[in-house]
Amino acid sequence: MVLGKQEVLAELLTKELKPYVKKIDQDAFYAENFLRRLGEAGLLSSGDRSQSEVVSDGLYLVRETAEICMTTAFCLWCHLAALTYVRTTENERLKADLLPSLEDGSLLGATGLSNPMKHYAGLENLHLKAKRTPGGYLVSGVLPAVSNLGRDHVFGAIAGLNDQQQIMMVISCDSPGLTFKEKTDYLGLNGSATFSCSLREVFIAEDRILSEEADAFVANIRPTFIAYQIPLGLGVTDASVRSIEKTANRQNGCNQYLPVQAPELQRKRTELEYQLLSLISKESVDWKEVARIRLSAAYLTLESVQADMLHNGSSAYQRASAPARRLREAYFFANLTPTIKHLEKVLI
Repeated sequence: MVLGKQEVLAELLTKELKPYVKKIDQDAFYAENFLRRLGEAGLLSSGDRSQSEVVSDGLYLVRETAEICMTTAFCLWCHLAALTYVRTTENERLKADLLPSLEDGSLLGATGLSNPMKHYAGLENLHLKAKRTPGGYLVSGVLPAVSNLGRDHVFGAIAGLNDQQQIMMVISCDSPGLTFKEKTDYLGLNGSATFSCSLREVFIAEDRILSEEADAFVANIRPTFIAYQIPLGLGVTDASVRSIEKTANRQNGCNQYLPVQAPELQRKRTELEYQLLSLISKESVDWKEVARIRLSAAYLTLESVQADMLHNGSSAYQRASAPARRLREAYFFANLTPTIKHLEKVLI
């Protein structure tokens, strides 16, 4: 990301996110304004840049945000996933209608692909079913948890048309037949605007269909979908490393006897980011190569936050402490689809 944009992001993080981190963590506050400001500042625009340049900038945005608040970085990942779907579709009318608004932040997007990704890994059946109707499809079913939602938002989803065919679509949150129930009883990430979504014959017009061959479409978007998750862990690791470094002189330097130290965590984190950036620069990316980095990032994040808790000692064991928040964030990252066990299964 060019220097000017880095400075704009740094200012937005300072003014629009840092003051709200505790409110996000403790009161389930949704930092919607920060997400919209990213678009207004032009930080989500693709322009005429290459795919690797666009993805690289997205990775930077997620990492820098996660270093301050992974809940909000996760919401940003949801939006970037939706952007990826719209950028990839061959439905030019859908792209023309939605892409400008998603890039300028006037429309926020989400991804309802947790269940489909598990379906393609042989872990679950598809929760949504579709049937043809004049002008489009009627979609019914329940998605247990979709994040970064609001009444004027949209999200991607996949429904089974029959045993052989699945369709992928963009659903507007104000669609008739769509109802929500907010979920704020998680260990962390309650400020992620997460809802269970119940669809009862929700009409999806043909101009909102991303692909009528969802299997092939998912294979196309999956590398980017997973790549954008990796800096969630890298950002939390960065924050943990800095926190560990600040405690070095406490209690007469007693932390030096702990087995996990900041330099080793930093070395592992730098190597993972190098692998990721090298991978996305390739013309063709094997999604399993991205998945391996994603799995390593999940384990590194868990290692980093545990070390952070131990280095900070008793001060970390307060619910409102930054290390405790990062600990909860890391366990969410470990269970974000594709989860650690999901990744371990597909990477055998």
